Amino acid sequence: MLDIRTADAPTAQVAATNFGVVRIKRDILRRSAIGVIYGDRSISTAGNGASRTYGVDGLFSFYQNLNINTYFAGTETPGPSGHDTSYRAQLDYAADRYGVQIERLALDQRFNPDIGFVRRSAFTRNSTYLRYSPRPRSIAAVRKFTWDFQYDYITDPGGRLESRLGQLGFRTEFESGDSIAGEVASLYESLDEPFEIASGVVIPVGAYGYPETHFQYDFGAQRKVSGSVALEHGAFYNGTRTSLSTSRGRVEITPQIIVEPGLTIDWVDLPEGHFVNKLVSARTSYALTPRMSTSALVQYNSSLSSLDTSLRFRWEYRPGSDFFIVYTDNRDSALTRFPTLRNRALVVKLTRLFRM
Repeated sequence: MLDIRTADAPTAQVAATNFGVVRIKRDILRRSAIGVIYGDRSISTAGNGASRTYGVDGLFSFYQNLNINTYFAGTETPGPSGHDTSYRAQLDYAADRYGVQIERLALDQRFNPDIGFVRRSAFTRNSTYLRYSPRPRSIAAVRKFTWDFQYDYITDPGGRLESRLGQLGFRTEFESGDSIAGEVASLYESLDEPFEIASGVVIPVGAYGYPETHFQYDFGAQRKVSGSVALEHGAFYNGTRTSLSTSRGRVEITPQIIVEPGLTIDWVDLPEGHFVNKLVSARTSYALTPRMSTSALVQYNSSLSSLDTSLRFRWEYRPGSDFFIVYTDNRDSALTRFPTLRNRALVVKLTRLFRM
């Protein structure tokens, strides 16, 4: 159970609001579970009055590798009723050699979980994922080969195609823990409205189909320096894009001090303009004791001209129960002088686990 009360902010034209959530989940059979959820917001973002969200979900596991994931949810917001539900049905078979995943996900036009969020509204997505992963005995240096295929088909509630992805990939995992992968993808996006992808660069309305190629090398987690390096290149709407990125970076300075660097650089060339976007981050973690740690994250985003800092202290004062202190700071780096403060926050959080 969660209840949150926020104060009013007249300058932002936001009234005092109460948020409440109740979640119940129960294990059934050997490895399955069912649950229900209810959410209430006293002032809806859709108009005058409250909003409510309710849903039921289930995870049903059969044998060792077969899972069925499903949910059904609905919302009630001010205004017209109807067309305000969402559902998901997914069949997942994940054996070592073979993998199959088939999914259908749908959100109606007026489905609006006012407390949570949706990444995309009013759509139906049908997707398929197929995998074949043999372990060659004749090649000592190779642990596993993986061929996979992914296909996503997204339409609006009327059945009109909005987005499509077809992707073929091949991956080799070595006995050293490293791996290398390559993918070729074909994408389609239909734009009903122009949007500004960067300052002064607007992609016009239209239907865009374009190919991409991805390469990635992963350094094994057992190394002092580990992580992934990826290179992507291909068409991008009516232009081209090249991207260089790192992810899951990890540098072990000492057994107690870990640095996690991150870097993403996108070079985009469009008829409407050319721009380079940079995202640079570094997280440093220091384990004071096995149950007490501190971490610091610094991140720079060139597209938003923002410099973000986050400091966190965590103490597990008893098993399953934690005490946190978190400080966050966001600054505008567009100016030439020292970045200007946009906002800051200090949060103290205490959790306590009760066993019944």
